[in-house]
Amino acid sequence: MKTRNIILFIALAIVLIAAGCGQKKSGEETEAPKTANLAYVNWAEGVAYTHVAQVVLEEKMGYEVKITAADVAPAYTSVAQADNDAFMETWPVIHADYLDTYAEDIYDIGKVYEGTQVGLVVPQYMVDEGVRTISDLKKPEVVEKLRGEITGIDSGAGMMQDIADEIIPGYGLKEAGYKLVASSGPAMTAALKKAVESDEYIVVAGWRPHWKFGVWDLAFLEQDDLKVWGVGDIHIYGNADLKETKPELAQFLENMYLTNEEMGSLLVAYKDADDAYDMAREWVEANPSVWEDWLP
Repeated sequence: MKTRNIILFIALAIVLIAAGCGQKKSGEETEAPKTANLAYVNWAEGVAYTHVAQVVLEEKMGYEVKITAADVAPAYTSVAQADNDAFMETWPVIHADYLDTYAEDIYDIGKVYEGTQVGLVVPQYMVDEGVRTISDLKKPEVVEKLRGEITGIDSGAGMMQDIADEIIPGYGLKEAGYKLVASSGPAMTAALKKAVESDEYIVVAGWRPHWKFGVWDLAFLEQDDLKVWGVGDIHIYGNADLKETKPELAQFLENMYLTNEEMGSLLVAYKDADDAYDMAREWVEANPSVWEDWLP
């Protein structure tokens, strides 16, 4: 009888130990995954480095990452409302209105790139023919060659608002017969490519950094009267609570930074890529010295 009781006790102990191990394993399996929700605009540099961030977060830090392309206005709104954790491409020099509107709901995570420039961009051959300043666009022969069009990007972009509200009225371009045509970053570069290949006149809403300056000989029109734009930086802005809700992600985004040389390398890779994610994976593997410093 005593032996039987010992056997039953041992069997019961084994069952209890197994149950305890099973419960621990189950708890580990149900642990909430680390997630990152990032918004970006369909501008070349932002598309490129947002995909790089996605690859590093997924493959090096174990995150589940969702990236969402959006126009500027809804991107800011989504971050302010915490639908997204961060907006990956803030240009303070042209996004001042959005930064004021959402000041209490977003915060400046930090610079991801220094040395930006925005303005109206033309092919160098137009400059060589005397179109050097924004005021030169009013010359009747220039208006005719341009068909009275300024090729823009996303309608919600701060640059587009500046062109519509300050540049066109400030320089008398409306009276000269101009209209601002909204499109997108890729549509703008496609129109630029077509014009340059045919030596036609074109003026576009442009910015640096961008791969177009490495492909074509381009120039910014001088601002001869108004001073609307200047040089600046690209920042990442996050939801106001990000440091508390996702401190590791906030630290990673704060550490993200690309030098001019690194950005140039990335944009060349992006320009020639068929798929942005595949491009980013290859670039990450080839450039560990860049992103290793981003890891918290």
